[in-house]
Amino acid sequence: MLSFSDLSLRRSTTLLFEAADFKIYPGQKLGITGANGCGKTSLFALIRGELSSDQGHFTMPQDWAVASVEQEAELSERIALEYVIDGDEELRQVETRLVEAETETDALSIASCHERLQEIDGYQATSRAARLLAGLGFSEAEIRRPLNSFSGGWIMRLNLARALMCRSDLLLLDEPTNHLDLDAVIWLEQWLKRYQGTLMLISHDRDFLDAVVTTVAHIENQHIDLYRGNYTAFEMQRAERLAQQQAAHQKQQQSIAHMQAYIDRFRAKASKARQAQSRIKALEKMQLIAPAHIDSPFHFEFRPPRAMPTSLLKLGRVSTGYDDKTVLENIEFSLIPGERIGLLGLNGAGKSTFIKLLANELQPFDGNVTRAKDLNVGYFAQHQVEQLDLEAHALLTMQRMDSKLSEREIRSYLGGFNFRGEKVLQAVKTFSGGQKARLVLALLIWSRPNLLLLDEPTNHLDLEMRLALNQALQGFDGSVILVSHDRHLLRSVCDDLWLVDGGMLQHFEQDLDYYPSWLAQRKSRGENSTASTVVSHQQTRRQQKFQLNQLNKIEKKLAKLHTLQESLEQKLEDSSIYDAENRDQLNANLAEQAENRKQLDQAEEDWLRLSESIEQQAN
Repeated sequence: MLSFSDLSLRRSTTLLFEAADFKIYPGQKLGITGANGCGKTSLFALIRGELSSDQGHFTMPQDWAVASVEQEAELSERIALEYVIDGDEELRQVETRLVEAETETDALSIASCHERLQEIDGYQATSRAARLLAGLGFSEAEIRRPLNSFSGGWIMRLNLARALMCRSDLLLLDEPTNHLDLDAVIWLEQWLKRYQGTLMLISHDRDFLDAVVTTVAHIENQHIDLYRGNYTAFEMQRAERLAQQQAAHQKQQQSIAHMQAYIDRFRAKASKARQAQSRIKALEKMQLIAPAHIDSPFHFEFRPPRAMPTSLLKLGRVSTGYDDKTVLENIEFSLIPGERIGLLGLNGAGKSTFIKLLANELQPFDGNVTRAKDLNVGYFAQHQVEQLDLEAHALLTMQRMDSKLSEREIRSYLGGFNFRGEKVLQAVKTFSGGQKARLVLALLIWSRPNLLLLDEPTNHLDLEMRLALNQALQGFDGSVILVSHDRHLLRSVCDDLWLVDGGMLQHFEQDLDYYPSWLAQRKSRGENSTASTVVSHQQTRRQQKFQLNQLNKIEKKLAKLHTLQESLEQKLEDSSIYDAENRDQLNANLAEQAENRKQLDQAEEDWLRLSESIEQQAN
């Protein structure tokens, strides 16, 4: 077992934690949580022998094999498959001894080496490595490619596979899902459930933690506290403790009241009923977990979009891709305000391609794309982070975006994203990946979009920032299309799921919990067929959504017209309006009243016609 006794650890002059006293037993799966910079990664470095404790003791069995994911790789011509097999160091050592024994024709050593290869399953190493790579999204052709042909994100996947290849007693994983798609995350989750060794896992993916870990070690206020159970159990235990504090309780109630106000406002409106229901579910969960995040440094929300067109965009038989390669074809898709769509699909199926098409970063090969005149897209993707001016600071970046903003306004706004004090004057090049992502989100939210395109927005974001983004999206009035491996975010934000598969885009009729089963069936077929999900009543459902949106628009128009009519009638009740000197004003008021009445009659007729149509379709 691993034993931590009265342990204290510092980095430079910063105390990370002290008096840590706990044990981790063989086979235990431990999730490590805490704010960025609290010492999670440093704890791993201590276990690997890269850091020494400032006080106390740490011990572990000397014969334990420890595996962790390397952050870099020497880019060479070495084949990806062989690089992953290298993760089993003993296997490589036995293979080397076998070659030497065969060269020396040492029969006894040759027999010993073959016996050991049998014991460590060495003869199946190639197929074992190939299965790991397939699970992490590599194709048959890609596993034969040299290391220097892969990008940084795929190198990290190779390093992860290499760590899993090691027949370890202790596996240390620090944010293993950051560079994975949802299908690879689900595969890794199942692999870790079957892992027989001891696991220590740092992750900001709550669903992933819930499925894998049996104990949570939370680092807070320079202390490490252990909680039995998965991440949800930890939240509830911590929430019960914090909820006893009056200040925490009051702050929780403010957050709940904000969401409850949205529900109360829209739950009676047919056009907003579905969004209100999703927020009711989120509120039920929030009431349990909010106290556990009461000290979150992130507090922000979306401002109302500047305009809300009736229809945001429409695709008609669109095909697109890269150069001469078609990735998506015959796409029929339309989007109206208020829709919240999560995109599912295998790695490489074309989810990001579809997002780029909607963002106007990819042009269609054929077909028609119709965009609303007032369409304002907020697009988050990894390359947005990479395109930040690294020499500028956050304050200057915001000033460039909106020159009317004062420094005080910028500091107040950026404070909600935990950029405070001198941090707003630091060059972006000094920021971590998570800080850069937060800055891009801050810029995106300030632009007041009516359509959000979010392609893996939670990469590098910690649990507190993910929760704040989740809550902010609950109050967003526009439409959302989301690609994410964070299933909690998908469940909380999205009302509909769409599937990209076989070059096609189709509605996914099942819920997110069914998706792993679909993945298993899809992969077992081993074919590039279109999705098995049948689009049932798709056109009818989308027509109903459009009609409900129109009905809501007419209701707002009727309210304005009735208000104006009452104002005009009050003016005409004033006897002075009929004096000779006010004749022109009287005629103008009468003309305006007649025109307003005409518009009222038409709006009421449209409302009745549309209401009858919706009722007939419902029956």
